[in-house]
Amino acid sequence: MSELNNHNTTSPRNAQWREELRAKHSAKERTAIPRVKMPELSPQYRVTTFTEEVNSGLSAESAVLEATRCMDCPDPQCVTGCPVGINIPGFIKNIERGEFIKAAAVLKETSALPAVCGRVCPQEKQCESRCIYHKMKKEPVAIGYLERFAADYERQSGKSELPAVNACNNIDIAVVGSGPAGLSFAGDMAKRGYKVTVFEALHEIGGVLKYGIPEFRLPNSVVDAEIKTLSEIGVKFVKNCIIGKTYSYDNLHQMGFKGIFVASGAGLPRFMGIPGENYIGVMSCNEYLTRINLMGAGREDGDTPVLKGNRVAVIGGGNTAMDAVRTARRMGAETAIVVYRRSEQEMPARVEEVKHAKEEGVTFLTLHNPVEYLADEKGRVRAMRVQKMELGEPDASGRRSPVPVEGAIEEIAVDLVIVSVGVSPNPLVPNAIPSLEMSRRGTIVVNESTMQSSLSDIYAGGDIVRGGATVILAMGDGRRAAAAMDDALKNN
Repeated sequence: MSELNNHNTTSPRNAQWREELRAKHSAKERTAIPRVKMPELSPQYRVTTFTEEVNSGLSAESAVLEATRCMDCPDPQCVTGCPVGINIPGFIKNIERGEFIKAAAVLKETSALPAVCGRVCPQEKQCESRCIYHKMKKEPVAIGYLERFAADYERQSGKSELPAVNACNNIDIAVVGSGPAGLSFAGDMAKRGYKVTVFEALHEIGGVLKYGIPEFRLPNSVVDAEIKTLSEIGVKFVKNCIIGKTYSYDNLHQMGFKGIFVASGAGLPRFMGIPGENYIGVMSCNEYLTRINLMGAGREDGDTPVLKGNRVAVIGGGNTAMDAVRTARRMGAETAIVVYRRSEQEMPARVEEVKHAKEEGVTFLTLHNPVEYLADEKGRVRAMRVQKMELGEPDASGRRSPVPVEGAIEEIAVDLVIVSVGVSPNPLVPNAIPSLEMSRRGTIVVNESTMQSSLSDIYAGGDIVRGGATVILAMGDGRRAAAAMDDALKNN
C-alpha cells in the first residue's frame, strides 16, 4: 500500500521540473501577483435559475497565474490544514506548468471528490488559513478555486485517468450511506483492492451532496461524475436499500461482508420547541431542501409539492440556512430573511455564502431569536414573534452566548418559516444494532484515530459520528477508517 500512502507519487518536490519552475520567478514576482477573483453570474440573473452555478470557474489563463503565486514551500503548512491530506503544492505546480490532467491525478491520489471539494469545502478555514501569504499580510493562494479548476478541466476534457488500484483481494466490504464519508471510504478501500458495496436508502447516490446542497452551488452532474469514477474502479452501488430495514446487521454477515463502514448521516431535523412550530408553513430545512434538490419540486415539470411563500424566514446561520434562503428567493419569495440569534461575525456560514445571499436580496436579522409562531384561521403561519438578543459571556465553543434583551419582542409577518438549527444523527442503523455503543447525542461512539466502533467489524464516520459537520471532515473520517480497517483485516 505504500504507493497509495505516498502523497508525492505524481509530483515529488525535488523533481527537475519543480526545481526549474521555482527558479522561473522570484518570490517578489510571485507575491506581487494579486489573488484571482472568481467569475460569477449576476445576482439579477442567478435568482431566476436553480441549476446554473453562481461561481463560473477560472479560465486556464487565470488558473496558471494564480498557481504561479504558490511559493512551493519546502514545509507546506496548507497540507496540514487539509483533512484528507491532499498534496496541495504538487497539484498547484502542475497547473502552473500547464499540466492540468496531471494536477487532477495528484488530487485523486487522496481525494475521491475533488470537484465537489473545490466547490463546497471551507478552504478559508482549512488549507488556505495555513498559507504562508498570511504572514505577509496578503490574501492566500486560492487553493479551492484551483482544485475545482483541475477537476473540472479533467472532466470536461474527456481525458480522465482512473486512480491506481491494487489487485482485487476478494474481501467484501459494506458501506452504509453514499454521502461524502461513505464515498471517500469506498474510494480508498477500492484502491486497496477490496470489493466495496455502498448501500443507499434513497433513490439517488450522493447523500447530502444531492439532497442538501443546491445545484447553484454544486451541480448534480459534478457529483455524478465523481460517482462514475468510483464505479469505474469497482465500487458497487445499491439504491433504495435501508440497512436496518431492508437488510439487518446479521444479513450483512450472511452476505459475506467482513467489514462495515456506517456513514448514514444526520438526517433527523431539529426544531426549537417553541409554540406554533406545528402550524402549516413551519418546516425543517432538511425537508425543504430535499423536496427541491432531490425530488424536483423547483422544476416546472416536477410533481413533488412544496410550500411556497412571499415572506420567507429561515432560522439559523449556517451554510444550510444560506442554501435554504437562497433557494427560497429562487422559488419566488419577494422577501427572504435570515434570523440568527448571534451577530453576523459569529455566523458559521462561509463568508462567500453570506455575500452571495446579500447580493441576491436576502436580508439578515441578526441578534434575534424566534419565540413563537402565529397562525391565521386556517392554521397557516402568518407571523413570528422574535426576541431581541445581545451577546453575553463566551460559551464552551468560545463564541459569546446570546442573551435576551428584556421586553424587546417584536412581531414580523411571514408566510413560510424554514428551521435550520441543526440536525441529529439518523437513528435507523444504531436502533437496528442494539449492542453498538452510542453517545447521549445519538452518535456512534468511535476511537477517533481509527473510527472503529464498539463492535470490531463496524467503523463509522461523518455526521453519524460528528452530529453535523462539513463535507471535507466527513471525507477525512472515511479515509482514516479505510486505513484502519485495512490494517485490521490484514493483521487478522
